[in-house]
Amino acid sequence: MKLMQRWIVLCCITVLFAACRSEQLPAIPAGATVLILGDSLSYGTGAPAGQDYPTLLAQHSGWHVINAGVPGDTSEQALARLPTLLDEHQPALIVIELGGNDFLRNIAITETEANLRAIIQAAKLNKIQTVLIAIPDYQPIKAAFGGLSDHPMYEKLAEQTQTILVSNIFSPVLSKDALKADYVHPNAAGYQMVEQKLRESLIELGLLAQ
Repeated sequence: MKLMQRWIVLCCITVLFAACRSEQLPAIPAGATVLILGDSLSYGTGAPAGQDYPTLLAQHSGWHVINAGVPGDTSEQALARLPTLLDEHQPALIVIELGGNDFLRNIAITETEANLRAIIQAAKLNKIQTVLIAIPDYQPIKAAFGGLSDHPMYEKLAEQTQTILVSNIFSPVLSKDALKADYVHPNAAGYQMVEQKLRESLIELGLLAQ
């Protein structure tokens, strides 16, 4: 009897979780300002001007997308410039793409996580919808054999802060030689795939109207 009761409870929890996952968020209207806070992956390093994924997203979404990607930026540096960006642009949505330079510089994961958490909290205090993009856990051997995967920190942080996580965007792209300009940056074709996957995720979430 107890086993049956546990099974029923488990089924109810599963159905409830699925219902929560399927609930869509309010759409960000066309013309709204969207801030992409990132590093060289947002700036578009590795592709010609205008082929970065924020520019492509602006073309396909109707949003006013601000590309605040700065090559070489760490999570700490991005956190430091966030207040000015919020005051200047007052975005309806912030997309956070950070952490890669922290990993390459062997900055402590606890420090990176704390900086990202502070960015998320600043957005929440300003009542700004936030999306976190997972970045690959870069390992040369995995990169060479096309086996990159997202760093586990992002899933943990998203769960703890109740932040939307968009995963498996950069890892598949940077695992394929045909889609990257160097070992850490996509090429134009790679950025097109990044933008397409991000846009599809935003549509699925309800943030971007089709």
